[in-house]
Amino acid sequence: MSTDAAVIEVRDVFKVFVARGDDHQRRAFLALHDVNLTIGRGRFMSLVGPSGCGKSTVLNMIAGLVQPTEGEVRYGGTAVAGVNTDVGYITQDDNLLPWRTLRENVEVALEFRGVPARQRREQAARYIAMVGLRGFEHHYPHELSGGMRKRTALVRTLIYEPSVVLMDEPFGPLDAQTRVILQDELLRLWTGTDRTIVFVTHDLVEAIALSDEIALFSRAPGTIKQRYQVPLPRPRDVFHIHADPQFPAFYNRLWNDLREEIAAVQLEAT
Repeated sequence: MSTDAAVIEVRDVFKVFVARGDDHQRRAFLALHDVNLTIGRGRFMSLVGPSGCGKSTVLNMIAGLVQPTEGEVRYGGTAVAGVNTDVGYITQDDNLLPWRTLRENVEVALEFRGVPARQRREQAARYIAMVGLRGFEHHYPHELSGGMRKRTALVRTLIYEPSVVLMDEPFGPLDAQTRVILQDELLRLWTGTDRTIVFVTHDLVEAIALSDEIALFSRAPGTIKQRYQVPLPRPRDVFHIHADPQFPAFYNRLWNDLREEIAAVQLEAT
């Protein structure tokens, strides 16, 4: 997997949001403070930190949905100045179109790109089989389980082969068993590609199991407190990740750094 070139660069980024309070006065809120982050091509990077620290805001900046107040986000060496159509984005919600079948949902991005119907169906069939959904092609989203909908959303994004996939707590709403199964499937689909994944999660075990590197954000206004290279070798067995001899010490180090930020948030709230 090539990791020589930086595909994403977040440079000296500050972000201020302005909102109207209960008294109808407009107030500024500093969400991000001097964030610097470089992500190499083909890397799996997880972003962790307390709630409200700006992790999702960084994803939205990479996607071009939000612009920095100061600083710059660069993608492939070029500043992101508008919606970044080169990246795939998977959110907590599966966002499947309820009036389309599973197969039609998987095909939708190819349809928008003008791919002929026969080619769309062949590609969709291949990706659907990859995630064990063969036989459900003609089911509608309301007929699928939560895990099946997540699989559908995953391959709907991967089918058009974006070089970067942004994932904002994609497995958060699922039960523990389904989450681990989908983590394993995600690694299987990613391994051997040059695809870059930027993954937001609150689950430290999930971050360790999946990632090459983890960036820990401080409490708001968020900045990057620490970056960690995950010491566990690949391939990873996400089902038995706790059994890796390097897991306990690394988890404790990560948790201790995060706990300081969570404690500070709680103290500020009192």
